[in-house]
Amino acid sequence: MDLKAGLWQQQTLKLAMTQELSQAIALLQYSAQELTAFLEDKALENPLLKIDNVNVKPMNPLIDRHVRKRQKTERDWIEQIADKPFSLEEHLLSQLNIASLTVEQLKVIRHLIKNLDENGYLFGDLFEMAQKLQVEQEIVEDSLAIIQTLEPAGIGARNLQECLLIQAYYQNPNNELAQTILSEYFIPFAEKKWKPIAKQLGVSMKELQDVFDDIQQLNPKPGAMLLYEPTTYIIPDAMIEQTNEGLIVRMPDESLPRIRFNEHYYQKFQNQNQQVSRFLHDKVQDYQWIVKSIEQRKETLTKVVAKIVEKQPAFFQKGKQSLVPMTMKEIANELEIHESTVSRAVREKFVQTPIGTLPLKTFFTTTIQTVSAEESTSSAQVKTEISTFVAHENKEKPLSDQEIAERLKEQKGILVSRRTVAKYREQLGIASSSKRKRFK
Repeated sequence: MDLKAGLWQQQTLKLAMTQELSQAIALLQYSAQELTAFLEDKALENPLLKIDNVNVKPMNPLIDRHVRKRQKTERDWIEQIADKPFSLEEHLLSQLNIASLTVEQLKVIRHLIKNLDENGYLFGDLFEMAQKLQVEQEIVEDSLAIIQTLEPAGIGARNLQECLLIQAYYQNPNNELAQTILSEYFIPFAEKKWKPIAKQLGVSMKELQDVFDDIQQLNPKPGAMLLYEPTTYIIPDAMIEQTNEGLIVRMPDESLPRIRFNEHYYQKFQNQNQQVSRFLHDKVQDYQWIVKSIEQRKETLTKVVAKIVEKQPAFFQKGKQSLVPMTMKEIANELEIHESTVSRAVREKFVQTPIGTLPLKTFFTTTIQTVSAEESTSSAQVKTEISTFVAHENKEKPLSDQEIAERLKEQKGILVSRRTVAKYREQLGIASSSKRKRFK
C-alpha cells in the first residue's frame, strides 16, 4: 500500500448551503403568522425594508369621527371584560363565608388553594404543609374538607378516585353502591372486572352498569372548567373557493404585511463613504433575497394546494369520508420537486375550504390495500368505517378488533390487520371491546 504524502487535483460537485438558500427554506416552512413576525424582525435590522400594513385603513377625520370613537371605546371596554380571566383562586374564595373562619383557617385555606393544579387537584403532603405553616395537621385537614365542599364539585381532591367519590356523593348522597364501588373497588371497576364485584356485593351486572353510566357523567378535571384560555385565531395561508368554473386556489395576500424598498433612505446615503456603500449593498441584496424567497414560497404553496385540489375533488364535494390516499412523495413527483419541499410547504399551514378551515396535512393519508388490485383506500376512510361499525354494533356483544378487520374485508373490501384496527381505534379514542360492553 502506497502511503506517501502528495498533492492531487480533483473536481467534485457540491451543494453549498448559503445563508440565502437557508433563508428561502426557512420562509417556505413559515406559517402566515411566523412570516409576519420574520418580516417585522427584518425591518428592524434592514433600513431598506419597509412594511406597510395593508389591513389598516386610514380614517377620514371629517366623517363619523365621534361615532367611530364611541364604537371603539365600547369595543375596547367589552374586550377588556372578555380578556380578564376569573381565576380558580378567586372563584373558590368568593364562595367562602369569611366571617365564620378564623384567621388561621383562612391562611391555611389560601395556601391550599394556591397548591391546586390546573385540573383542581391538590399537590403536596398535608403533614409538610402543616409544618410549613406551623399549624396542627388537623387544621390543614379541616381546611381541605372546607375546600372540597365548594364548587365545582370534586375540587381539592388528591387523586382521581377521591375526585369522583366527592362528586358522586354530591350528585346523590343516597347512592351507597356507587360510593362503595369508588372507595373499595375503584381499579377493578374501571377495568370492567365486574363479575367478582357483583358477587361480593350481591348486586346484578345491570346495577353495576347503572353506576358506571352515572360515573361517566362526572368530571375528572373539575378545575379545568375555570381554566382561562385566550381565543386563538387561525389565519389561512391559502384559500380554496367554489366558483361556477369549479374549484380555484387563491393566496390571501391581505393576511401578510406588504413590503417595499425604502428608496428615500437608499438615495440619501448611497454616496457616502465606502463603508456605508458596502452596508447598503448588503442590505439591498438582503431585501432582494427576501422578496425572491417570498415569491418562491407563494409559488410553491400555490402549486402544492392546486395539486391537492386536482387529486381530491370528492373531498370538497362529499366531505372527509371521501378523502383518497395521497402522500407527499406522490405530490413531489408530480410537481418535480423534493419530498422535503412539500413537507415544508404544508408545515403548520391552514387552508380555507368550502367545508371549513383545515390543516394542509389533513389531505395526506397512507394507502390501504383493498381486495381489488386496481383500487386502494385511505387511512381516513378506514377510520370512518371503524367508527361506523362501532356505532352500530350490539353493545351487549361488541365487535373485537379481529371481527372489525374481517368485516372491513368482507363488506368494504379493505385489507387491514387486527393490529392496524387496534391502532386506528385507539387514535379515534374508542375503547376496546371489553370496555365497550354493556349489561342489561
